[in-house]
Amino acid sequence: MILGLSIILILVLFLPFTVKIVERNLEVFLFIMGVLTVIVSQVLDSTLIFKAIKDPIHITLAVIIAGLLFRWLQDPMEKSILGTSKAMPFRLFAALTVIILGLISSIITAIIAAIVLVAIVSVLRLDRKSEVRFVVLACYSIGLGAVLTPIGEPLSTIATSKLNADFFYLLRLIGPEVIPGVVIFGILTAIMVNPQKQQRKMSADQGAESYMDIIIRGLKVYLFVMALTLLGAGFEPFIERYLLDLSPLVLYWINMISAVLDNATLAAAEISPAMSESTITAILMGLLVSGGMLIPGNIPNIIAAGKLNITSLEWARFAVPVGLIAMVAYFLVIIFMV
Repeated sequence: MILGLSIILILVLFLPFTVKIVERNLEVFLFIMGVLTVIVSQVLDSTLIFKAIKDPIHITLAVIIAGLLFRWLQDPMEKSILGTSKAMPFRLFAALTVIILGLISSIITAIIAAIVLVAIVSVLRLDRKSEVRFVVLACYSIGLGAVLTPIGEPLSTIATSKLNADFFYLLRLIGPEVIPGVVIFGILTAIMVNPQKQQRKMSADQGAESYMDIIIRGLKVYLFVMALTLLGAGFEPFIERYLLDLSPLVLYWINMISAVLDNATLAAAEISPAMSESTITAILMGLLVSGGMLIPGNIPNIIAAGKLNITSLEWARFAVPVGLIAMVAYFLVIIFMV
């Protein structure tokens, strides 16, 4: 089993960057890998099948509904976004966008924050390099900020439930680490994203999305989330058997696998009420930061990359170095806590 799971993990990590057909059909590839994983782990049963079918429904509906709203309300949204961006220096606008989306994602959910991000980026005239950087940094911010309340994302919901904690527990526990991180990602956006060369209307350059395009994107997101559910379930026996007794400082780095696995599943397997708060913080921060490194690592990544046609390689070229630097920075903070 261990050999099989190791091979699957290597394939999931490297094939999307090295094989074009895999990159173009990432959802199908991850689904196949997810099915293989649960077969190898011998955890495939009717309960898991039902969960894999059910889990993606809410996000799929959110993506489809948002796509329809963008189509119907395109002109007023463009005018509002462009008006706001003109009212202040662009770099300030970019930084505030990333910071505000990160902070409010814990209230409006990471999914809605990612959809708003896509609407903003789609209207602005950015060169491709700046567009990718804007989206990646914003998704890091959203991925961090959404964990501050139980309604922000599945990881925070599961963590709060497992710890039998109140609504504001995670805000008190990791807020001092998360909120400065959100602000730093905003500052990095102001520094690393170039102002738009010219402004555009989506209708002129891109045209309105067809209804079929909106439905197809929703179905791709559905398959993507289903694949992550299967991958997480398939690797859970391995995690429970070999990882849970490790030092939190070691787990922090091992949790980089959340770049390709569902971090909510990892949190469910790793977190226990018997742990100290410093240990829980180390586990959570490892999951949160590394989730931004690759597209499958977080729901906002999946939504933004899918809508804006960002490839796995484009994402990783910028997101992996940023994530590694952030991991080292947070590790130094955690060393003094554990």
